[in-house]
Amino acid sequence: MGLIRKFLDYLDGLSARALVLKAVYIIGVLSAAGILLSAVLMRKILSDIPSIDKLDEYTPSLTTYVYDINNQVIAEFSVEKRAILPLSKIPVDMQNAVIAMEDQNFFRHWGISPRGIVRALLRDILHRRSAQGGSTLTQQLSKLIFLKPEKTITRKIKEMVLALQIERNFSKPEILTLYLNQIYFGNGVYGVQSASKLYFGKDVSEMTLGECALLTGLIPSPERYSPFNSLEKATQRRHLVLQRMMAENFITPKEAVAAEAELISTEKSTLFASHAAYFVEYVRQQLEPKYGITQLWKGGMKIYTTLDLAMQIPAEDIMEKYLAKYDEDAAKNRAAAAAEAADKEAADKETGDEVAASSVPLQGAFVILDTKTGAIKALIGGRNFRDSKFNRVTQAARQAGSTFKPMVWMAALMNGYTPASLVEDSPMAYYYDGKDWRLLEGATDQYSIDMAIQPFVGNKDFKIWVPNNFDSKFQGTITLRRGLELSRNLSSIYLVTRVGPTLVADVAHRAGIKRNLEAVPSIGLGTSLVSPMEMASSFSTFANGGIHAVPFGVLKVTDNQGRVLEESVPEESESFSPQLSYVLVNMMKGVVQRGTGSYASRLKRPIAGKTGTSQDSKDMWFIGMTPDLTAGAWMGYDDFMSLPMKDWTGGGTVVPWWTEIMETVLKDQPVRDFPVPEGIVFVTVDQETGKLALPTCKKKILEAFIKGTEPTEFCDAVHVR
Repeated sequence: MGLIRKFLDYLDGLSARALVLKAVYIIGVLSAAGILLSAVLMRKILSDIPSIDKLDEYTPSLTTYVYDINNQVIAEFSVEKRAILPLSKIPVDMQNAVIAMEDQNFFRHWGISPRGIVRALLRDILHRRSAQGGSTLTQQLSKLIFLKPEKTITRKIKEMVLALQIERNFSKPEILTLYLNQIYFGNGVYGVQSASKLYFGKDVSEMTLGECALLTGLIPSPERYSPFNSLEKATQRRHLVLQRMMAENFITPKEAVAAEAELISTEKSTLFASHAAYFVEYVRQQLEPKYGITQLWKGGMKIYTTLDLAMQIPAEDIMEKYLAKYDEDAAKNRAAAAAEAADKEAADKETGDEVAASSVPLQGAFVILDTKTGAIKALIGGRNFRDSKFNRVTQAARQAGSTFKPMVWMAALMNGYTPASLVEDSPMAYYYDGKDWRLLEGATDQYSIDMAIQPFVGNKDFKIWVPNNFDSKFQGTITLRRGLELSRNLSSIYLVTRVGPTLVADVAHRAGIKRNLEAVPSIGLGTSLVSPMEMASSFSTFANGGIHAVPFGVLKVTDNQGRVLEESVPEESESFSPQLSYVLVNMMKGVVQRGTGSYASRLKRPIAGKTGTSQDSKDMWFIGMTPDLTAGAWMGYDDFMSLPMKDWTGGGTVVPWWTEIMETVLKDQPVRDFPVPEGIVFVTVDQETGKLALPTCKKKILEAFIKGTEPTEFCDAVHVR
């Protein structure tokens, strides 16, 4: 208290003039300190401000390119497909919409809007939030390119300073061009070009007024206003943009009404390659987990693949041509069946079923592998990647049908059978004893089968399986070769019974099947689920002398500096002996020469293969091989509907388009036969008995045997000419 009193007495003693001078001095000192402090703070804030000189060379991200075997570009990976389009390529409606919504005074201000800043500052004070809003397009551009997305006073000052510098060094059209190519539109998409592709599936130059308004409405909060997330909010935002454009006299009320009537798509339009889209996606799924999204989509990598566009493109065209024709034929057959129905109600029902069924397109899959290395030369996972991204080559799980039979025949060869061994193509039946399926002994014709199962009819605990051939006919005793060439189901089951289903499953796994297989007698009919890639890979193992080469699609990956990140080499393992493999392949050549795949013989070169039809004709297959290439083809319905035409088999439906594709693929390839390994001998045998042929034998064939297993007895059959 004493000190305060003394200070007051001191002031009373001062004259009025001295008191004023004292006050002025104090205010001056405080003002100088404030100016100095402000200068220091501004220096600190602006010390790390980026140079706008970099704007001339600005590249948002680097595109990753995917190349085929001949260094042709297949596709690009890029999140930010911002080619920095010139303003002339961007619709005027898009430019006007952005100006109307984001910066009405764009062409009048010099980088910042004092009125907008004050308005935003008052709003922030009233709502007690950090500085936001009030930004011109130029400020937004400076923030997008140079600054972190933080909401602070410091960043706001930097943003304004950068905006002033940009305006001083770039014209208004240049600034608008950069902005429209830089702005974020949600879903990982930047710039109007990629946004137009994603939201509308079209080039930016093709956008309508309504689409321009929709995109502009997304800018403040792309995820919130996206039509993929809320159609209602997207529609409201479009309406707001159109109203603002009318207010700025950019459009007429009539144009706004027409734009309001445009439909809004709620599904993403896929950015995909014009060719080999399924293969590109297959590559992406392999590399993205390895290198990360940022590196793959923005890192400017170069991906060199095994694909050959010279094979891929004609394969796509030919497969689509045939499947479209089959769709037409199937629709006609269903319509004809409905018209023939005697009962009007039944006819109406069938007609309704026909309409429903016809809306589901027939699907197909095709793959070519390099027999020696496993390199994928062509891959078609379906008819239209835009409609369905499901890759039927690698992801499908379908019954292989008779294309699985070579696994059974290889198991038989491993158990001492030869192409001349005799097998049965006769009626048989199996029963389930609660643990396993067992053959009904003595049931070798339909009458004896009916008698054997009669006591158990109606017994829920008694299960019986009576397999049959596709044509419901029986050949009796035939050679192993003829059983494969004619694709006899009962011969296959006969062999499975003798060698065991477990060995057949093991053979399939060694050949290249990755999925679990049920070791039951029906395995010989291809009832297990496999993919076309697995089947093609397995057949390639046989064609490659028993060496399994794992399929692969990427040869080399480099970064944007050309440094090699990875380089592939064939992954091989020995699964079967060259001799066993050759004998099997030689029998499979007969499938094309005389059997169910004879249509492919028009290629006039050594081809080995196998046709296949699954239960109820739900799957059609053909896998064919040359010494250099293995090609697998499949067709069916995704919903597992049976193929609607009578007598549709793999040989009559798939083989024709497989053959036409391979005519194009192989036209410049040398004609080569499968190499004969050491230890193989050729003997002329009678096709019916499998014994050494005599001059009187009606049908002879030069058969391949592993040395020491060839027949020694001469044919003793009486052939009727």
